Amino acid sequence: MKVAFLGATRGMGRALARRMAERGDALFLLGRQAEELERSARDLEVRAGQGEVGTALCDLEQPETFGPALTAAEGALGGVDAVVVTAGMFASQEELEAEPARALRLLEINFSRTVAFCEEARRRLLRRGGGRLCVFSSVAGDRGRKPVAIYGASKAGLSRYLEALDHRFRDQGLITVCVKPGFVKTSMTAGLDPPPFAGEPDAVAKTVLRAIDRGRPVVYAPPIWRWIMLVIRLMPRFVMRRVGF
Repeated sequence: MKVAFLGATRGMGRALARRMAERGDALFLLGRQAEELERSARDLEVRAGQGEVGTALCDLEQPETFGPALTAAEGALGGVDAVVVTAGMFASQEELEAEPARALRLLEINFSRTVAFCEEARRRLLRRGGGRLCVFSSVAGDRGRKPVAIYGASKAGLSRYLEALDHRFRDQGLITVCVKPGFVKTSMTAGLDPPPFAGEPDAVAKTVLRAIDRGRPVVYAPPIWRWIMLVIRLMPRFVMRRVGF
């Protein structure tokens, strides 16, 4: 595949980009930090053993960068078959409650700006007859929970948007894949106590890549989180008020 990848410089995004490069996919990296993009691009070139991996600046807080970045990817790759979005923001509920400006920034980045980027990608993919749009949401959006009220709300909105996008455009060739990671050991979760079943980035990447290839509309990673969240979704509201997760 020819892939425009937003968020490949760290964590799960880096692991997924590496797996794609190693199997021969052509990647073009988008991100907001030029030095990190260049380091990741050179790393992928070594792993892929093939041509240059291009980069372009693209910041979810600057929508004016979306179009030019995707145009650069299309030009370098000779068209784009897939767009992958792993970029996003995380902060604890306590931090977000204490800093309203930070909470607003997280809501904008994780929902409205990500949706705006996906809309730009969607239009371009559909003009080519379709393609794959893979976007990382979170299990935090599956149910309102005490520790992730604001972060979870941002991901709930994103998950519902991706579900609707799949319903609306799949018959036109747009394959939307919503990734819902559980707790994964990355720099984003550093300092937090990992729960049981915490995942590793490479294992998540393997699961996600299989879902992209198969065109699955929703994928939980690690897979056990599908069943964990099923139990949580079925819990009565009065139970959710009493428990701490």
